Amino acid sequence: MPRKFIVGGNFKLNGSQSSLKTLVEGLNQGNLDSNVEIVVSPPFVYLDQVRKAVRKDVAVAGQNCYSKSSGAFTGEVAPEMLKDIGIEWVILGHSERREIFKEADDEIGLKVAHALKAGLKVMACIGEKLEEREADKTTEVVVRQLAAIAKHVSDWTNVVIAYEPVWAIGTGKVATPDQAQEVHKNIRAWLKENVSAEVAEATRIMYGGSVNGGNAATLAKEEDIDGFLVGGASLKPEFVTICNAKAKM
Repeated sequence: MPRKFIVGGNFKLNGSQSSLKTLVEGLNQGNLDSNVEIVVSPPFVYLDQVRKAVRKDVAVAGQNCYSKSSGAFTGEVAPEMLKDIGIEWVILGHSERREIFKEADDEIGLKVAHALKAGLKVMACIGEKLEEREADKTTEVVVRQLAAIAKHVSDWTNVVIAYEPVWAIGTGKVATPDQAQEVHKNIRAWLKENVSAEVAEATRIMYGGSVNGGNAATLAKEEDIDGFLVGGASLKPEFVTICNAKAKM
């Protein structure tokens, strides 16, 4: 079966009740491609507001969660809590979590496993830094991060991989379609060799890294790019254009 295109909007640490009300109204009024799965991810404190206000064909994701269900873990949010308020998705392993908050590969793998067990769908992020790409270590880094997730996953049905080259996140630099396709193809080949051909064929691989309304349609043409995880542009009206990028083909 063809893989359904998916677009995620990661609002990061941005927004207010007022600004997110306006953003959601824009989505609700937008002419969105019905063949695309769309997920938006506001900060934790606005999850319930957005979930209740956004159109029913747009899902909502947490930007992170912990690997425990409860306990003395001040400041953390359990995946069960996200499920309890009707959240369907969570983003895990984002480069900002890895770099700023020092989340290690295996910790991210444990988070993915627990989120899946709790019934959430997961966008699992991987990607290399600029110095790693320049040292020809892109595949090595991406495979290391992916393997740390894969060893904790027995059922890939609810996992989407998000390849986000760190050097392209929020910098205005974008991997060329050929660069992105090459890494996506290598990810799929690794899944085929190390998990199964069925999982490799079925698992969606998103691209993230300065995706905008101007470059989305070109990137969407690549065979192994199954969607986008969008940062800054998800806060702008052009997010609707990105969501409809596949329809332009």
